[in-house]
Amino acid sequence: MVSNKSFQDSSLIDLVDLSQQSLIVSAASIAFNPLFWNIVARQEYSNKILTKLFGGNGRYGCYFLAVLIFSLGIIRDYLYEKALRDQPGLDILQEDGVKYLAGTLFISGNILVITSMWALGVTGTYLGDYFGILMDNRVTSFPFNITDSPMYTGSVMCFLATALYYGKPAGLFLTAFVYAMYQIALRFEDPFTGEIYAKRERERAKKTG
Repeated sequence: MVSNKSFQDSSLIDLVDLSQQSLIVSAASIAFNPLFWNIVARQEYSNKILTKLFGGNGRYGCYFLAVLIFSLGIIRDYLYEKALRDQPGLDILQEDGVKYLAGTLFISGNILVITSMWALGVTGTYLGDYFGILMDNRVTSFPFNITDSPMYTGSVMCFLATALYYGKPAGLFLTAFVYAMYQIALRFEDPFTGEIYAKRERERAKKTG
């Protein structure tokens, strides 16, 4: 049984059990997911691999990628929870106030995720831009008037909520890793997506000019 640590009697190294393979597997899954969808999406944009796989239907290719990304997310979340169960807890994270904070974060994070998916639709959420399925206008309604990347922000909040709910410092470490991976992903995604839409506007300008 995994024991709880005392905040006063523990050093930082005592709070995360690096010998647990489940921790490494969870971190690997967290890193893999954004790397996977960025590589696949760019290959699709350049070579139309999934579109060709579905007989030239880019929408079906996008739906297929959506299923893959969603499934990988479920696996990642399972591995994260398993990793937390193998890690020591911390006494100050077992307080009722921490549990209430965890619940608030979890609900708020899911609201950001679900409402952003509602606003974007399946293709807007799951990289339809790379398949040539572009939105008519930039979405500026809630939750995009709160944060530019509500899916990522909401996901980080849910990771943090889970770490607090279980009272595991290792979860805080993995949450920080999730945040870092998403920030790296955004450095690639935002400029590339921006260029896709800029290219469309240039082509429109040529036609009207």
